[in-house]
Amino acid sequence: MIIMKMYAKEWQQIVPAEMSEVWDFFSRPENLNRITPEDMNFQILTNLEGLKMYPGILVQYVVRPLPFMKSNWITEITAMNEHRYFIDEQRFGPFKFWHHQHHFKKVAEGVLMTDLLHYAIPIGFLGRLAHTILVNKRIDDIFTYRKKIIEDIFTR
Repeated sequence: MIIMKMYAKEWQQIVPAEMSEVWDFFSRPENLNRITPEDMNFQILTNLEGLKMYPGILVQYVVRPLPFMKSNWITEITAMNEHRYFIDEQRFGPFKFWHHQHHFKKVAEGVLMTDLLHYAIPIGFLGRLAHTILVNKRIDDIFTYRKKIIEDIFTR
């Protein structure tokens, strides 16, 4: 029996805005374009114009998670509690497993956002090696970029 190596990461950020404004931004899947690094060549393929997310929505896109790798990716919003959290899970894509929780909590300074990510890389030992060499840093870089962009969006 082969045991899958699971990785876990957590990020937190205080967004200086009202909960309704923060939730409205994050509940619109098309805003993923705004918070994804340009070098990932992120393209949403699903027509999302004017849609807000809901449990069961599937979002299909093409992404370049690493410079030499282009991937189709489909995620599903599997759970949602308005103004509290939503969860997206990969249904098809570059990871063996992807479970991303987005939590929102009203605090005195605005909204505390917490991202909890659990993921696994395919191809066994080679995947673990790729994680050590490339993937771990790439994921951290993506969330560092998101944090900066979110600060820019909500401090205007």
